Amino acid sequence: MTMIKVTEQAKAEVQKLMKADGYNSLSDYIRVGVKSGGCSGLSYNLKFDKIASPNDKVFQDNGVKIIVDNKSFLYLIGTTLEFSGGLNGKGFVFNNPNANRTCGCGESFSL
Repeated sequence: MTMIKVTEQAKAEVQKLMKADGYNSLSDYIRVGVKSGGCSGLSYNLKFDKIASPNDKVFQDNGVKIIVDNKSFLYLIGTTLEFSGGLNGKGFVFNNPNANRTCGCGESFSL
C-alpha cells in the first residue's frame, strides 16, 4: 500500500512551488505531518525540506519525494494529496480515509 498518493495536479503544483522556493523537486522532499489544532482536533502540516532525519519515513509517489515523521505516520496511511485550483479552489487538499470527521475547510480532522 502506498503511504501517500500524489495526484497529477498536486505534483505539478508541488514542483512549481518547490522551484519558486529554491528547492529541487528531484532531490528535495515535501514534509507532511499532523499536529494538534484546527476545528476538528488535528490539522495537516505541509512544508519543503532538504534533509530527512533518521526517524522519518521516506516515500515516493508520482515522482514526488515525501517524508513523514513517526508521530504523523499512522494518521496518514492511505492519504491522497490533491490540489484544487479554480475560482473557489482550496489549494492543497488531503483526502484521508482514516479521518472520521473533517471540518468545512478540509484542513483539520479527527479519528
